[in-house]
Amino acid sequence: MSLILFAFVVRVRDGLPLSASTDFEHNRELQERKQQLRTISKALARFPDRGTIKGRELNIYFVSSEGVSYMTVCHCSLPVAKAFCFLEDLHWEFTACFNSTVVALAARPYPFLEFDGTIQKLKQHYNQSGGPTLEVTLAEVQGDLRVHPPQVINLEEVELTNGTANGHIEQGPGSGQNGRLQPVTAAGILSLVLNIMCASLNIIRGVHLIEYTFQDDYEGKWNVVAFLLAFVCCLLQCHLYLFHSSLKKLKSFTLLIVIVLCNLYLLGLRNPWQLIFHMSVASLSTLLILTRKLQDRTNDCGV
Repeated sequence: MSLILFAFVVRVRDGLPLSASTDFEHNRELQERKQQLRTISKALARFPDRGTIKGRELNIYFVSSEGVSYMTVCHCSLPVAKAFCFLEDLHWEFTACFNSTVVALAARPYPFLEFDGTIQKLKQHYNQSGGPTLEVTLAEVQGDLRVHPPQVINLEEVELTNGTANGHIEQGPGSGQNGRLQPVTAAGILSLVLNIMCASLNIIRGVHLIEYTFQDDYEGKWNVVAFLLAFVCCLLQCHLYLFHSSLKKLKSFTLLIVIVLCNLYLLGLRNPWQLIFHMSVASLSTLLILTRKLQDRTNDCGV
């Protein structure tokens, strides 16, 4: 029985997959661990250089060095020291083939697929002989692990942290959704452009009034406040459309009401057509904010 089932090489700074082994086993837990590898790879920059994630029968181990992380899925019966020996050997092999500049410039996933052959040979050696092949000895790794044991990572914490970092939200069990919104539509782009235009008009008028308000007409300070408040609300509408937020309906209607009230207060400084334009843009933005839903969960873990 194979004890080392899968190996994965990723770039630490952004989780870009660099290479992976071809696995020929398709048991359910292995597929789950491979999906979890993708989740972990997105959060590697926040973890120490060595870590382990315990599973039912399969464990995940990883070692990060010089901006690259070497990850593996192993059977729980494999000694921890041997798993880290395998990763150290994988590290030596990879650095012998690819320098840091080539790794840093990689732009597409799996740019070093040819390294799969080396991974397969290394896996085969460990699964058959069970010992290290290159610079690292088992005794050295065992001693190092006693001094610097790998951090045991809770996968639930990894998924929550990674989701927050990528703009996702926490969902209850069975919700069936992640926190990604549906793609921006043409109408959405139009509303963003119009909202930015309204925000620009508001800030320009507001700043222009500041000079006269504090020099000649101190009572006109509320006009300045109305312009600046409308400016802020326009920007917040853009943010609500682009990013998911809790209490979205309450926030969007609050912003709409504030914009309408500000424009009504500015009736003497704006003609009716200008007021209709600003309030129409705010209404369109509110409608699009409320109709832009969350995407259904998709399985994007194809390690």
